[in-house]
Order: sequence, then C-alpha cells, then structure tokens
Amino acid sequence: MAQGGARPEPPAADRLAPLAERYRGGQGRRRRQAWLAIALTLLLAWLAAWVAQVDPGLIWAKGGNILDYFRRLLTLESGAAAGAPVWQDPAEWFWGWRRWLRLLGDTLLMAYLGTLAGALGGFLCGLLAARNIGPGQGLRWVVTRGLEVCRTVPDIVFALVFVIAFGLGPLPGVLAIAIHTLGALGKQITEVVENIDMRPVEGAIAAGAAWPQMAGFAVVPQVLPGVLGYALLRFEINVRSAAVLGFVGAGGIGQELIEAIRKFYYNDVSALLVLIILTVMLIDATTSRVRLRLLEGHAA
Repeated sequence: MAQGGARPEPPAADRLAPLAERYRGGQGRRRRQAWLAIALTLLLAWLAAWVAQVDPGLIWAKGGNILDYFRRLLTLESGAAAGAPVWQDPAEWFWGWRRWLRLLGDTLLMAYLGTLAGALGGFLCGLLAARNIGPGQGLRWVVTRGLEVCRTVPDIVFALVFVIAFGLGPLPGVLAIAIHTLGALGKQITEVVENIDMRPVEGAIAAGAAWPQMAGFAVVPQVLPGVLGYALLRFEINVRSAAVLGFVGAGGIGQELIEAIRKFYYNDVSALLVLIILTVMLIDATTSRVRLRLLEGHAA
C-alpha cells in the first residue's frame, strides 16, 4: 500500500496512451482531408478540361505546329540571308526599327498617361471607400460598386467602346487603361487605408479637423509609399495592356503587331515581340528598384 494512503501513479506509458491515440486520430483526419482535397482538385480539373474540350490527342498531334510557327518567326524570309536565322542579319530583321520605336513610345505614353489618371482617381476612391475613414456609408457603397465595375470589365472591352466613340488612335487606349487602373488600384488602396494606424486619425478628429484635412494629414503620409509602389507595378502591367489594346485599333505598337500577324510577316512579328519584351523587362527592373527604395524609406 502506498505511503500515506495515496493512490500509486499509473506508468508513464499508460498516461501517454490516450494522448497518443488522440494524436493518431488527428493525423488520420488530416490525412483523409488531404486525400479528399486532392481527389476534389483532380475531379474539378477533369471537369474543367471536359468543358473546355481539352483533347490530349489533338494537342499531341498538332503541337508541332507551334514549334513550326516559332521556327518561321526566327527564320529570315527575304534578303541576301533568306533561310538563315534572323540574328545573322539584324539589319534585315529590324528593318523598320525607327518606326517601331516611335510606335513603342506611343505605347509607353499611353500606359503612362492612363496609369497616372487611373492612380489619381483610384487614390481618391480608395480613401472614400475605406471602412475606417469613409465619410459616409452610402457614398462608400456607391464608390465600392463603381470600382468593382471598373476592374471587372476587361480593358479591351472599354477600348472597343471608346474606339467606336472616338475613332482609331491612342485616346481610346488611354481612357481604357485609366478606367481599369482606377478600379484595380482603388481596391488595393482601400485595403491599404483600412490597415493604417488609427491613432493619428483619432487625434486629427479630436482636434476638429474636417474629413479632407484628416485624410491629408493623418492618412496620406501613412499610405503614400505603398500607393506609389502599387502605381509603379500597375504601370508595368499597363505597358503590356497598351500593346494588346492596339489589336482593336487603340494605337501604339500593338496595332502594328496585329497587322504583321494578319499579313503573315513572320520576321516583323518576332522583331516587334522582341522590342516589347525588352521594354517590359527594362521597366520591370527599374520599377522594382524604385519600389524597393520606397519600401525601405517607409520602413526607416
């Protein structure tokens, strides 16, 4: 009998057995949930492929056409070096580089102006739509729904509407980019504003500041670096969008690219694509460095 009449402690293995059993049960549930998620993902993938009429046999049979198309893009079709790779005669490959660079400049200006207009509008709408500082529930609802419409409708649809309204040229592209940027940046800025430190806001309100003064002195300094970073990222995206908008007559290098595709000028297509890709890479590298500087300065 144990000293003092106390009941003896069960062995350690007996005490750990219920815990081990619960642990094994939890592991089994997680394993079953993981297998269920995998099976559901595969089922949805098969269903999506069936709806989209994805035919592996057709892909296997016709996939070589893609390689043949790229081979034609990279093979000179005229000039003294016809039949040779395009890089063997850069002068023949980039025969229209002066005109193409001018069109590329138009595309960059379209993206810049559209991004600037959309960022300014999105900044204001983001302040109005934020739950924590919005001036009114009704106004916030209207602004939020407007932002949803602006970012839900594809920019190419806006461009088609504006081409019909204003005719061919860069103006429809600028307007389409500005509206789509307003919707996308407005949503991002709203989320940035909703995560600010509210103490400066409360202090400004306690001091009797009106809503514009409160937003300008208590909110803008906190969110400005993040807003500029998002705007730079959006500019990079809009450069690609501006090139695509040329397909519907919105000006820029995209209009030249779709003409080359329609007329089967393979060398021109590859040269234009190289110019667009190099431009986007340069902008990506530049804006990434600027965004990093902004974030480092904000953190400091």
